[in-house]
Amino acid sequence: MLSGNMEKVYPSAKALVKHRVASRLHAKDATLYNFSKEAQECAAQYMGWTDLASNPPTSLSKIKKFAKFAKSAGLENVLLLGQGGSTQAPMTITKYNSVSAKSDVKFRTLDSDSPVRLRSILAGCDPKRLLVITSSKSGGTIEPNSYLRAVRAELRKSLSEEELVRHLVAITDPGSALEKQAEKEGWLKIFNGEPTVGGRYSALSVFGLVPAALVGIDMDRYMENARMAEKKCAEDSIDNPAIILAAFLYDNYRNGRDKFSFLTQKRGRVLGLWIEQLVAESLGKGGKGILPNIESDALILSKDAGDRTAIMYQTKNELWDERKNFEMSLGYIAPTIPRLNFRVDDACALPQDFIIWEYATAMVGYLMKVCPFDQPDVASAKAATLKVLSEGTQAPDFVEDQLNNIHMGNVEVRLGQSMKGASSLEEAVRNLMKSVKPGDYFSVNAFLPYMGEGRREALEMIRHTFAHDLGVVSCLEIGPRYLHSTGQMQKGGPDNGVYLIVSADEMKDVTLPGWKAKSLATLAKAQACGDLKVLSERGRRVVHVHLPDNSGATLRVLAEMVAQAAREI
Repeated sequence: MLSGNMEKVYPSAKALVKHRVASRLHAKDATLYNFSKEAQECAAQYMGWTDLASNPPTSLSKIKKFAKFAKSAGLENVLLLGQGGSTQAPMTITKYNSVSAKSDVKFRTLDSDSPVRLRSILAGCDPKRLLVITSSKSGGTIEPNSYLRAVRAELRKSLSEEELVRHLVAITDPGSALEKQAEKEGWLKIFNGEPTVGGRYSALSVFGLVPAALVGIDMDRYMENARMAEKKCAEDSIDNPAIILAAFLYDNYRNGRDKFSFLTQKRGRVLGLWIEQLVAESLGKGGKGILPNIESDALILSKDAGDRTAIMYQTKNELWDERKNFEMSLGYIAPTIPRLNFRVDDACALPQDFIIWEYATAMVGYLMKVCPFDQPDVASAKAATLKVLSEGTQAPDFVEDQLNNIHMGNVEVRLGQSMKGASSLEEAVRNLMKSVKPGDYFSVNAFLPYMGEGRREALEMIRHTFAHDLGVVSCLEIGPRYLHSTGQMQKGGPDNGVYLIVSADEMKDVTLPGWKAKSLATLAKAQACGDLKVLSERGRRVVHVHLPDNSGATLRVLAEMVAQAAREI
């Protein structure tokens, strides 16, 4: 699974073995985190993930039985509504190496406020053959509740209320508001999660297992792989793959390499999103953190900036050109950049990597003296969003109607406290670029649809302008997903990030009558403004631009303006 002689290169591996960290994790020994009372108390509440494979709280036969029933009922599509840890593992399991394309069931995940994304999903679904899963541990998260309202309104056009509820499934912790709603309305099925398992550690709980069974994964083989990995990762041994990974991450972090580039073929990139959330949300706090970055251009790594490592994932691929192109791209990586190699051929093998990364991340938390199980700044962003929804959006610092001499309509610009003084968006972007120092990173945080009309290409252009012209790690984060992932590190980690938040009005919005947010677009703008507020309060370098529309053409104009600003500094 991993390459290299790690014992000699990464000394913290010996410390992890000496202090029996692996076996103590498996035994749920919260005293590992006794560097603070709060950390130990938190750990004591959220270590249920360590033995999910060998001691599952939910019967596998129950899950398999439900999947068989759904298939016999003519199920064609599954739509999972959720956010953060409730969606990242299911998305990885059902999409890794195109597993859903080999399944009789098309599995889609909605973790976006975008009406464009919602309509594109529902357009390809027969309501009578659709299963809608609302996945939320707390049952009170605003995003899945908003999505559920929007989806139910659409399904009511084809189904009676009595029929509709028989297409609804809840995955949630016992006693949640969602469980109570599902019981009251008579939903098809309720699966209870394990309260001692946090969202980002829930891949091997019902939150991940139910989606896996629905797309036809061999669950017996899947869980056998999980049990084998758990046994290995619980050993206090120098060849424990979790210890190897933890030592690699931590010792490089101590040497100034506090970021890693995740490189894989496109068909394996979804795993990077899961790893990104696990590592960033678990370790990015208290002014510390390790930044994961899903990198699509290996040429970025041809020069060693001294602040990053590389983690490569190989996967099975019958297409010779795709496989060879990826292998060739790895040759561009500077030889001085430390690296690790993994291989996961198919979705059935994913449990080994889920467990390796979960154990390794918890070990790094132990070494860094950071509690890997809480997420205080995810909560702060949620609170800021709710405040914006109740009190209204803050006024922009200024409004422009032209970008690059092109009339755009009203472009709202809001500046973080450290960026005050700019009088134009181009000046604000230049100031953002001028603030970049060696060891920093850039992130474009986009509350936009990541599909169609050249939108993705324009956002990637913004990202790569910073990466190529300024030589820093550059991230593309899609909201609101990132708020439950790298958003924690952006606010709670070290002050080495610069952020451009982008949101836009919707040309065809989806209304949410009687709800906290009057529409999906209202929710997205509130989340963008709330994120700006918290980042600004933390002294982060941040600019928020709200566009009059989210067309690919408008985003392209913004991307070209960013490129022009880069040329002028």
